[in-house]
Amino acid sequence: MTKDNDQAIFAADCTIYLLDDNDDFRATAKWWLGGAGYEVFDFSDPHQAIDALKALTPTSIPYACLLLDVRMPVMTGMQVHDELIRAGITGPQVSPALPIIYMTGHGDVPLAVQAMEKGAITFLEKPFQDHMLESALKRAFDATQRMPFLPPGGPAWPSIDSSSILFQRRFSALTPREVEVYRQLLTGRTSKMIARELGVTPKNVDYFRSQVMKKMQAETLVDLVRMALNERLIE
Repeated sequence: MTKDNDQAIFAADCTIYLLDDNDDFRATAKWWLGGAGYEVFDFSDPHQAIDALKALTPTSIPYACLLLDVRMPVMTGMQVHDELIRAGITGPQVSPALPIIYMTGHGDVPLAVQAMEKGAITFLEKPFQDHMLESALKRAFDATQRMPFLPPGGPAWPSIDSSSILFQRRFSALTPREVEVYRQLLTGRTSKMIARELGVTPKNVDYFRSQVMKKMQAETLVDLVRMALNERLIE
């Protein structure tokens, strides 16, 4: 994967903290992130990671990001997140707040909602593609008001208002059946469960789901969840 000069310069200024109990995954992720120009500190022990993150200062937090595994034997990602909130390192009421990107091989909608309600930037399901991680890191560092990866003279990141307008425009293009499927997906139901609820076949549900993803311009179910949270379709 190649990087343009602006991206490489920005990445060189930033530090990624990686907490995951899978040694092979950590080694691969550290190799990729290091190649992208980031400084990387990786941990398998949640307590060591928490201690390192508690040492961050308000001036260093905007240059840091935590990639956090959800399911670990010693502490869950949610428990680590709670500890960092209590320490004043991150959270909706903290500024600057350490951006957190969750990672899991067992992702589901309720878990994604819980993570995002705690202030997570996004939620990536393993194995994720390089461009998904790139996109998540862009959002993470944008959240700290540094506006990374935007070339001079390029388009600005959309404001909250313009994002809401864009969502409504896309949402209004859904058919009534697609809206039903979208709302069912947000409850965490499987295609078979939705099919029984709506009186259609699982194959029909899969088709409607693909149409929802296409019209909403979402790459993953997590993207749909994030949009719904932003627009208060999920409480």
